[in-house]
Amino acid sequence: MKNAQERQRLSKMMTKMLRHAPDEFGLRLDPADGSCQADALLNALMRLPSWAGVTMEDIAEVVRACEKQRFELRDGRIRARYGHSYERVAYEAAPPPAILYHGTNRKALAQIKQDGLRAMGRQYVHLSEGKSFAELAGRRRGELVMLRVDTAQAAQAGVTFYRAGNEVWLADHVPADVLNEDGP
Repeated sequence: MKNAQERQRLSKMMTKMLRHAPDEFGLRLDPADGSCQADALLNALMRLPSWAGVTMEDIAEVVRACEKQRFELRDGRIRARYGHSYERVAYEAAPPPAILYHGTNRKALAQIKQDGLRAMGRQYVHLSEGKSFAELAGRRRGELVMLRVDTAQAAQAGVTFYRAGNEVWLADHVPADVLNEDGP
């Protein structure tokens, strides 16, 4: 890719194709992990007039450069690690670290304190091992509020955690009483 702006445009298109609307582009994702052949993604992109000149190296560059590590490219297959809205991708349950983080915005905090963390339009609630990924997500829509999840307490309340890879964890719902605001 020639520049960061083009990488971002391609990342957004790959997100749409791999997380939200694969059928729209003729992609068939493996229901076990949400992956498809990388060549199938490349061919689907090349059928779009604005992406006719895209290469496999461009795709690999987007995967490498993505700060939130949204994609995984391995053994000729590519997938979005998390954030799917079109269909529920299965993840294996795993024991999480003692604390996970969720970044949100100040406007959402009152509702979260009442209902806990819900998946909203996604398939899972997204959590992070470290604050950096949570901050990236939380800063997008206003004043950042960092929430700390006590995973032992959440597990006692029946929450199952799924490892999505690279510090990202998923859950179906996280009750409000296992959440605490994390100070500055």
